[in-house]
Amino acid sequence: MEYGTAGQYWEAPVAHTGTTTDVLIVGAGPVGLSAAGELRRHGVHCRIVDLSPARPPYAKAVGIQPRTLELWDRMGLVRAVLEAAVPLRGQLTYVDGRETSRLELELPPEVPYGFAALPQYETERLLEEYLAGLGTVVERGTGLVSFTQDRDGVTARLRAASGAAEEVRVRYLVGCDGAHSLVRKTLGLSYEGGAFPESYMLGDVVADWDLPDGYVVRSVRRAADGSTGDVLVCVPLPGAGRYRMSMRVPSAPAAPAPAPDGVAHGLDGGDGPDLDGLQAVVDRLSPRPARLSGLRWSSVFRVSHRIVDRYGVGRVFVAGDAAHIHPPTGAQGMNTGVQDAVNLGWKLALVVRGEAGPGLLGSYDAERRPVGEEVVGRTVRHATRGIDADPDDSRTLMLREAQLLVGYRGGPLSGVPYGPVDAPQPGDRAPDCGGLTTPVAAYPLRLLDVLRGRPGHVVLLYGEDAAGLAGAVAEVSRAPGGLCAVAVLPGGRAGAPPPGSLGVPMYRDAAGEFARLYFPDDDTGFVVRPDGQLGARFPLGGTGAALAGYLTALSVRW
Repeated sequence: MEYGTAGQYWEAPVAHTGTTTDVLIVGAGPVGLSAAGELRRHGVHCRIVDLSPARPPYAKAVGIQPRTLELWDRMGLVRAVLEAAVPLRGQLTYVDGRETSRLELELPPEVPYGFAALPQYETERLLEEYLAGLGTVVERGTGLVSFTQDRDGVTARLRAASGAAEEVRVRYLVGCDGAHSLVRKTLGLSYEGGAFPESYMLGDVVADWDLPDGYVVRSVRRAADGSTGDVLVCVPLPGAGRYRMSMRVPSAPAAPAPAPDGVAHGLDGGDGPDLDGLQAVVDRLSPRPARLSGLRWSSVFRVSHRIVDRYGVGRVFVAGDAAHIHPPTGAQGMNTGVQDAVNLGWKLALVVRGEAGPGLLGSYDAERRPVGEEVVGRTVRHATRGIDADPDDSRTLMLREAQLLVGYRGGPLSGVPYGPVDAPQPGDRAPDCGGLTTPVAAYPLRLLDVLRGRPGHVVLLYGEDAAGLAGAVAEVSRAPGGLCAVAVLPGGRAGAPPPGSLGVPMYRDAAGEFARLYFPDDDTGFVVRPDGQLGARFPLGGTGAALAGYLTALSVRW
């Protein structure tokens, strides 16, 4: 007899299977789906299970950050997302009906993507379709009941919608099962933090008003003492006039039911407000007259802020809300979780394929938990004191909100800095750039175009000395780990090696953008990780030594 996840006892015959897959992913939200997609594009077999019988119809996480779009570009998913999403142009803030600020979401011109909005159910649909194209289908109605691990693998017990039980042996397990994660609880990870006392209402509706399209609307009404009395936040969604609106539950609500596990976070599970209930709040808080219609769904939810003490134990890891939760300020949650998934995914792939030792997996916690801690602290600060609580200049603020400043300098995989101090260094995001040309294409390419579809590490070799480039190419070819070399030649100079002479892809920096953004010191090499961060930066003459140092840090087998 087993104790089920929903609190009922159940009995079922257990089907015992051998190691039929490398990785089991629990939870098919955007984080779990991104983890599965990253593993599959690296050729690793995985299963992904979710207790929900169908994709949930909720527009919970709707903001998509530029950094997430870059990661999905590398995976080959971004075009479908761009065709479905709408742009977020900025935020309008009103206090007592008067516009007090207008924040424009502007990024430097070399950043390839802007801010976007897409309902979570659409994000999950696109990720599911991408994953299905790689041969993996979400196993709906199948939940994790329990698991144990030993030095050689993980034994997991699953229950299907039919009640049939299955015991499966896998090499690794990844818990992307949300704020109430069974994986996290089974591992015994702490989840320290607190909860906000207020309850909120969400509604996916159409608003007929005269406010400009593409802007988040934040409308505040002051209390008698001058403090913030109530807040309405409206985020644009695809569809004419459609928004996801959030607002506090009107005063004197019934006390919310305590969360069974003490984590008061997420949708309530009960009935949400009807259209008239949402309209009454909008009538009170909207800066302009608005008539609501087309209610797709609504719910009541609560917000907590918590983070685990470790992102994994042994062969089992957590990502996304299973590892960190916080206020939805700035749409940081889902995007941070997707970065968790990609960071862990490429590392698991190297280990599963036998190309790197398990020591590499320790870098997942070392790199991602500090990011989670920063995001939790920042979103709590912004939720309680506003975005102006951070003193940074507007450019830095915008880059941070876009998650373009996430980096791992000083981490276990970041090598010795090389070149100008203000140049991108190991651990930093590898900047995108435009203006790369080939003799055949009649149009310039972006660096993302060059990286797209290459699942492993890419070594960018910048220079024009044919002998130096050829020597660096030879060093890359001798190195293990499936490295791919790409040559970038300076623009507008004579004497560079002719096209095709190096035996690797060659591009010319015709617009000089690569040189402007990467600050190459004469002939310079760069290792770009599968997650788009720089792994190493080195002089071409030291290619062999630099690759040896970086791959040793990765625990790559020689």
